[in-house]
Amino acid sequence: MPKRVDHAQRRTEIAEALVRVAGQRGLHAVGMRDVAAEAGVSLRLVQYYFETKEKLLLFGLEHLTGKFGERLAARIRAAGDAPGPRAMVEALLMTALPADEESRVFHHLYTSYAVLAVTDRTLAAQPFVKDPDAAEDALTDILRQAQAANLLRPGVDARLTAAGLLAMSAGLGTGILVGQRSPESATAVLDDHLDRVFRPADAAG
Repeated sequence: MPKRVDHAQRRTEIAEALVRVAGQRGLHAVGMRDVAAEAGVSLRLVQYYFETKEKLLLFGLEHLTGKFGERLAARIRAAGDAPGPRAMVEALLMTALPADEESRVFHHLYTSYAVLAVTDRTLAAQPFVKDPDAAEDALTDILRQAQAANLLRPGVDARLTAAGLLAMSAGLGTGILVGQRSPESATAVLDDHLDRVFRPADAAG
């Protein structure tokens, strides 16, 4: 009896091979043949599952986003049974900082996708570029809940603050990648800014 193929698992394995080789060489330098060699499969099999490099790249992006969600969930669990809004915001921002190898690859490749989308119409037309950022929406919701509980300083605009925090986190992450600053330094910058957003713990209520 022929062996049953788990197509979802095979696609995931190919995406993980893309992430590994792109993390070493850069996304722009990776071809489908490179990914096939890294995955230990034929080029024809990679083409069977993804047809074009663009489709492979987009699936790789989805895979990276899923792994980010897993790391974020683990960080939230580590914060305790009922983490407050500030702990939730910190978890989201700190998960995005390239403080270890997995998060470094995530930041590197996610930024590379955005850069490639500047000149690649297929990538530029995809939801991850065109649609509102899900992370911004999630962060805005957390800040609005904190505001309703009187945990934010007066005058904070939840949507603008969420956008600013994410932009700051992305910029700090790039600084870490290129050696401009350490993860500890980036964390200190984010903590300082959050102190300007949230009331002191003993002043909330």
